[in-house]
Amino acid sequence: MLFVGSIVFRVTDIDRQEEFWVSALDYKRQHATDDFVLLCPRAGGGPNLSLDMVHSQRVLPPRIHLDLYADDQDAEVARLAGLGAREVHWSGRPADADYIIMEDPEGNRFCVVDAGE
Repeated sequence: MLFVGSIVFRVTDIDRQEEFWVSALDYKRQHATDDFVLLCPRAGGGPNLSLDMVHSQRVLPPRIHLDLYADDQDAEVARLAGLGAREVHWSGRPADADYIIMEDPEGNRFCVVDAGE
């Protein structure tokens, strides 16, 4: 049986990216070296997030991104922007979309999906 153990982001500024994702997801550092950090959910459950300091070329649109579900989408988008994320505007986004596209301080894309009722 397989399960998603960790999602890996290639990063340049590992300290800044760790600070962002720890605050964004309420994760904690489980393991770290000079060029790799493994973050895990503070409350348990869910996949880990690994930050790997390996140069990689940014490609848009990305082939993969995270969907982060929020009960209060507006509040989460504002909170993430305060942590250094940026909203990404895309002309192909439907007017009634339940998601907002964002990127972390290094441009890794993710969506904040409205999971509220």
